[in-house]
Amino acid sequence: MFLPLLQVIVLGALLLYLAKWRGSMRSRNIKSWDQLFCQLRTDWSARDLSNQFLWKQGLAVTQDEIWERVNGPHGLWVMYKNARVLLEMADFAARNASPDNPVDPLLVESIRTDAMQIRLCVLMAIAQYGISSATAGVKVNAWRAADLYTTMASRMTQIMQSHAALRLPDFVAAM
Repeated sequence: MFLPLLQVIVLGALLLYLAKWRGSMRSRNIKSWDQLFCQLRTDWSARDLSNQFLWKQGLAVTQDEIWERVNGPHGLWVMYKNARVLLEMADFAARNASPDNPVDPLLVESIRTDAMQIRLCVLMAIAQYGISSATAGVKVNAWRAADLYTTMASRMTQIMQSHAALRLPDFVAAM
């Protein structure tokens, strides 16, 4: 008596979850480029973290300096949120590219990989930060996330330069 009831409840919960997931995927796929662009968080910048910036300035930074430049958990959370948005922007560019100027599938795949790694590094760093404040492990994960974030931003810039440079010239220059 109890087992069939449990099976019905689990099946109902699974169907409800799948319906909600399908609805969120549908709403994600109908977003415009402008809606995606507006979702980017602008209250933090990774400009000072890129290897190119540090190399041009002749800087060799430590993990402590990276943690300060990241701005602690706030910067980590912004990277987490922006990684999802940049991933959606890459998918949008791939879906809506013209047949004569397609988006490189390897570039989109590398952005997907970077976004997932950033999100994993950020979650690990925030969990470690919650347990033990800003230890070396937290700073290493923050550095890894920042390095991946700047790499992903440069890859996203490549996509934008070839597919959206006329629409968003300021964003491409800022990246």
